[in-house]
Amino acid sequence: MLVLTRKAGEKIVIGDDIRIGIDAPRGIKIQREEVLLAVAEANITAAAADDSGEQQLKTALGIPSVVPVEAAAHQA
Repeated sequence: MLVLTRKAGEKIVIGDDIRIGIDAPRGIKIQREEVLLAVAEANITAAAADDSGEQQLKTALGIPSVVPVEAAAHQA
């Protein structure tokens, strides 16, 4: 049995098609770094998006625009 211990920031690279099983307590998060980075980047991009993207998506999905009650009162 091979036991590998890594500290934060240390990585293991084994070829292109080697798989490693990890046995850890349920409370320990085991995540792939590239997935964490992709999710973080997507969250930053989404947080910086303007409202026009939301409207384009609603239009593409056929969801009608809802005008807030306060805005509708000012338009009348």
